[in-house]
Amino acid sequence: MEVGRLSKFLPLVELAHDESEVGMQVGLSVYGTTFSMGVHPASGRPTLRPQQLMEQALALGLQGVELPFVFLNGADIEALRRYAQEQQLFITLDTYGYDPEHLSEVLELGARLGVTTVRTLVGGAKLGGDRREMVGHWQDYLQQALAGFQQATVVAERLGVNLAVENHQDIASEELLWLCSTIASPQFGIVFDTGNPLATAEEPLDFTRRIAPYVKHMHLKDYWIYLSEEGYRLVRCPLGQGVINFPAMLDILAQTGHEITKVVELGALEGRHVRVLADDYWPEYPPRSAPHFAQVWRFVQQHARPVGEWRTPFELREPVEAVVAYEQRQLASSLAYLQMLFGGPNQQEVLSGRF
Repeated sequence: MEVGRLSKFLPLVELAHDESEVGMQVGLSVYGTTFSMGVHPASGRPTLRPQQLMEQALALGLQGVELPFVFLNGADIEALRRYAQEQQLFITLDTYGYDPEHLSEVLELGARLGVTTVRTLVGGAKLGGDRREMVGHWQDYLQQALAGFQQATVVAERLGVNLAVENHQDIASEELLWLCSTIASPQFGIVFDTGNPLATAEEPLDFTRRIAPYVKHMHLKDYWIYLSEEGYRLVRCPLGQGVINFPAMLDILAQTGHEITKVVELGALEGRHVRVLADDYWPEYPPRSAPHFAQVWRFVQQHARPVGEWRTPFELREPVEAVVAYEQRQLASSLAYLQMLFGGPNQQEVLSGRF
């Protein structure tokens, strides 16, 4: 993403360059703008380097970054750490899976880089909360993940770095709570993707209340909802324009008194189909009551958009430049919303002094 090009989408937004002006600790992730940042192979663009990502975060008035660990291959770790410290930027390190050797390696790298949290995910299920290919194997898979996280958490405790598992449209709140209570370490917790509870058929604020004590880091994401014959689709949108009630969500988290870093991570360029009305969708899910599902379905119906074109420019096979412009417009709108949310007169009420 070119900051100069992005700025043309911000005529009404005066982006701040000092945390006291904005009242937030929000950073930038690469995954909401994968074409702009050269992360998506179809973009044909060079992948952004770590310091370039930090420079873009600064130019946009943000206070941190989430770096995929693969970006650090061949990088000068000490130089990046010094730059982040000089610019007062937080860094979250991003990886995947539950292999303890891999996680230990990334945690060690994170400690050298000065990160607070290493983010990972369980995986196994398809995006959209689809566990159908894991029927008969999901519980064994979770046990393997637990064992790997337990071993890696020993390293996290030694280094003083958080290891946190994202609700990556794969794992439900019941299972996240089981992991956290079983491992029972202050260095183990959750990366809360604000849009993803709907992918495991959970109402977003109810999900937030459940997992709030364990949240270490957040992905700020919003979705539009479109009904389908089998359930509903989640389609990316700018923050504040979709179904997520960010003020209420942040208020719930503020009540924990915990320090929580956050990054803007808009949804993927492909819509996520959550097939909750399919007969074979539920076998590997924790038992859910009828009132629980009614709560979710009521939320979906109340927020569903009219039938229409839901596909993104990427799904419509539009040119690369059109996809880049689409990403940049949505990022600009999201930053404008955050400026209003965190910089408005009710800022202290929303943040309770802890964000």
